[in-house]
Amino acid sequence: MICVFVQFRCTPGLTYQVADAIYDREVVSELFSTSGEFDLIAKVYIPDGEDVGRYLSDRLFDIPGIVRTLTTMTFKAF
Repeated sequence: MICVFVQFRCTPGLTYQVADAIYDREVVSELFSTSGEFDLIAKVYIPDGEDVGRYLSDRLFDIPGIVRTLTTMTFKAF
């Protein structure tokens, strides 16, 4: 599995609805509210053999109220 972190910027006033919709999809292992440029950050495990971009697009990025996302890939370094 590949671990990625996805940050979400939401339409003002819709962060809680977006968070609920993300959880309803049962794709993320952890979801946090954040301060700063983005409103939410999620930890997602992508199954081996899946295309990361397509996996996230098909399962998360069509949720109403998401304005922007930033995906950070992780690599095993140690």
